[in-house]
Amino acid sequence: MKDASPAAPAPIRLEDYTPFGFEIDAVELHFTLHPTKTRVRSKIAFRPNPATEDRTFFLHGEALRLIEAKVDGVAVAPIVGEAGLSCAVPDAPFVWEAEVEISPETNTALEGLYMSNGMYCTQCEAEGFRKITYYPDRPDVMAPFTVTIESDLPVLLSNGNPQGPGVWHDPHRKPAYLFALVAGDLVAHSDGFTTVSGAKVDLNIWVRPGDEDKCAYAMDALIRSMRWDEEVYGRAYDLDVFNIVAVDDFNMGAMENKGLNIFNSKYVLASPETATDRDYDLIEGIIAHEYFHNWTGNRITCRDWFQLCLKEGLTVFRDQQFSADMRSAPVKRIEDVLQLRARQFREDAGPLAHNVRPESYIEINNFYTATVYEKGAEVIRMLRILLGPDLYAAGCDLYFDRHDGQACTIEDWLACFEEVAAVDLSQFKRWYTQAGTPRVTARWGVEVDEFVLHLSQSVPSTPGQPLKEPAVIPVLLALYNGGAEVVPETLAVLDGPELRLAWPVAEVGPGAVTPSLLRGFSAPVRLDAPTSFDERLALMRDDRDPFNRWEAGRSVLREDLLNLIEGQAAVTPGLLAAMKAVLGDVSLDPDFRALMFALPSEDDLAQACVDAGMVPDPTQIHAKRQAMQAEIGRAMAADFADQYAQNAPMGAYSPDAVQAAQRSLRNVCLAYLIRAEGPDRARAQYDAATNMTDQMAAFTCLLEAGDADVAGQFEVQWSADRLVMDKWFMVQVAHAAPDHAVAVAEGLSRHDLFDWRNPNRFRSLMAGLTAGNPAGFHDPSGAGYRFLADWLIKLDGLNPQTAARMSTAFEAWRRYDVDRQALMQAELARIAGQDGLSRDLGEMVGRMREG
Repeated sequence: MKDASPAAPAPIRLEDYTPFGFEIDAVELHFTLHPTKTRVRSKIAFRPNPATEDRTFFLHGEALRLIEAKVDGVAVAPIVGEAGLSCAVPDAPFVWEAEVEISPETNTALEGLYMSNGMYCTQCEAEGFRKITYYPDRPDVMAPFTVTIESDLPVLLSNGNPQGPGVWHDPHRKPAYLFALVAGDLVAHSDGFTTVSGAKVDLNIWVRPGDEDKCAYAMDALIRSMRWDEEVYGRAYDLDVFNIVAVDDFNMGAMENKGLNIFNSKYVLASPETATDRDYDLIEGIIAHEYFHNWTGNRITCRDWFQLCLKEGLTVFRDQQFSADMRSAPVKRIEDVLQLRARQFREDAGPLAHNVRPESYIEINNFYTATVYEKGAEVIRMLRILLGPDLYAAGCDLYFDRHDGQACTIEDWLACFEEVAAVDLSQFKRWYTQAGTPRVTARWGVEVDEFVLHLSQSVPSTPGQPLKEPAVIPVLLALYNGGAEVVPETLAVLDGPELRLAWPVAEVGPGAVTPSLLRGFSAPVRLDAPTSFDERLALMRDDRDPFNRWEAGRSVLREDLLNLIEGQAAVTPGLLAAMKAVLGDVSLDPDFRALMFALPSEDDLAQACVDAGMVPDPTQIHAKRQAMQAEIGRAMAADFADQYAQNAPMGAYSPDAVQAAQRSLRNVCLAYLIRAEGPDRARAQYDAATNMTDQMAAFTCLLEAGDADVAGQFEVQWSADRLVMDKWFMVQVAHAAPDHAVAVAEGLSRHDLFDWRNPNRFRSLMAGLTAGNPAGFHDPSGAGYRFLADWLIKLDGLNPQTAARMSTAFEAWRRYDVDRQALMQAELARIAGQDGLSRDLGEMVGRMREG
């Protein structure tokens, strides 16, 4: 171990961007595959780039053995370093040729070309192509590719259209990060699609033999995505074939490589017996997301990695729209906001806060964050709210028409909307350039003969940005009086420090008027509003906006939980009465009712404690949350039993929205009923379950109830299914008693099936502790912190990306008491002091320590 950390690598800055000195007319790649001695021959036609006078010829390359290089057929001796090579070249068009050798089998970082259980596959985003061959590995260098693959494996795939055995041509210019290659013993689940113009497209989902019966839902989701993109955005597919490959060892969820999407197998494979309703939901959304990238990411890509939100935020918004159309739009919106608050608000509130468009980075892999993705999507949503759906659609059409085949910036995107709407979006752009979650404060009352609503905004300081300018905040609102909506939904735009809105008292009526603010969560902000407990109960009952109805219920649950933490003896009777009314309201979507009964998470409560000026105690939070669930379960046992019976399964399993909603409510009722009745009902459901949704819900309940045998029974049944066993690892830790959680995690880390080199398995166990069991992770002894740090150090040498992402469990260290802060800082220091620490993990740990 070192005494001190080395000097940090120099950051890459947005302000330093310059175009590459050359453009590429064509790329030819020839692969001769071998586990440890793959040969890659490249032939690239370069010409000077008229947009710049800098003719520096530098090609990125890492972990490559250069065999030979030629310029216009003449052998050259380039200067080769750890990051790439440089060479003298003509100031005129020329052809570069090179041959390199790489070792896919030993590539444990899962970047570039690597092997997964005998299958060759690639992951080139963001900078993995430089581990395949020497190339200007940057997103603004685009070219058509022709690829030839030599191997005795039966399936040989790459981007574009097939030209013969092992030969592929992609006519669309693309950056290197979208290159893909797969070779293996695979079988296809096939179908077809006819575009709106009548073009026929062959669709294939490639999987390992034995998994082909788990692809039907993914294929259905793909076909629905293709049709939706034509109908809603006017975007049709543009190749003869669209391939998806399921890979077990994958750092990400999926990758949108042009014409050849590579997916983590957990987001493709599904059967009723092995996949939960949530799995089906994720498969649908992620299939759509990667397909939608065909236009928002592939046909139009990023000029540089600082513009990552241009493709990711926009595509997340598009997949959210798709899922809302496929299922319950209110439920989808609530789920998206729950994720935003759990991940992105936490990011904004800590040392890892950054702009939606960052201004600098050390390791780009560390900026695949909730801020870029989820907050980036919220920015697109606000743009649509501000302009309206018609102008938003017109702006998108102009963007697609003007920039097809280009590598673009946020400025290019916004300029299209400024043109079609004749507006100035320079202030709106602050959403891309300022970090932090704005706080909107509301106050209201009668002033003379008007009801007046005052709104103000502020943004807290974040690392590197102490001062903030006002953002443009769309506030959808309505006014309620005595249960009636007296002012229907209207849009107010808070674009300065303060905004005053007024209505004649004669219009809103006498008595107490309650605003319903940020309807549909119209902006990603925190809202401070002086609504009383009873006023929020009224909104929970009367608000016509489903999101705000849920928000009001969530707010009173959170407040009552905080009061319990501070010593309140029991759940407020009025809250119980309101929840009873919601549960029995059959006019509401069962999935919506289920969400109304989902208590705020322990992480949510920890932040609520901070907001209330309290130091959160994870042990106390867990205990009081469990106590509230038990009290509600006992008080409403008969109601839960009634709904459990009413939502019993009818007929064969289907993952459709109607059945999934019924199962969701039924299993929420089960979770409350075990508090009142004990485990018998859960045991009966577990034994009778014919689908993984019901079995997993019962399994979780039995773990909570302390069943000593159910984990072993589940293992015996499912030990051969790798994706189901990921669930098994996670839920055991997540539902362990907090004072035993670390011991459970340690025991499972020694299990024969714990393959820590597999990202899914590693994440399952670690996230089960860090995210699933906060009280266990934050055990006062610091054992949880040591356990995670030990594993991050071990993993970093093999897979830096996954180690860096899992390290964010430490990002909220400032929330807690001084003893826990010291323990977490000690582990961060121990990680930082390791010899050979990767750039990925080193940057994350450094930012958290400084913050």
